[in-house]
Amino acid sequence: MARLMDEKPEVFEAPATLADLRPGQTGQVLRLPDEPIGNNLAALGLVRGAIVTLGRKAPLGDPRTYSLLGYQLSLRETEARLVTIKIC
Repeated sequence: MARLMDEKPEVFEAPATLADLRPGQTGQVLRLPDEPIGNNLAALGLVRGAIVTLGRKAPLGDPRTYSLLGYQLSLRETEARLVTIKIC
């Protein structure tokens, strides 16, 4: 089937992680790792559907402070890279 000239091709974005957020930017949690750390992050409130906002970064960028569920959570970049999000 031919594509019409005014149709735009589908664009697929690479999945983002918490580490990709910029200060003040918000994301929605899509997936946590299956590793044991995923259970620890879920216990802290990082569950599928949670809305997370990056607050501040340390002067050297690590750790970072995220706001969710009315509290602040600090994560290292290596941990933040494990949480897949959709940037809002």
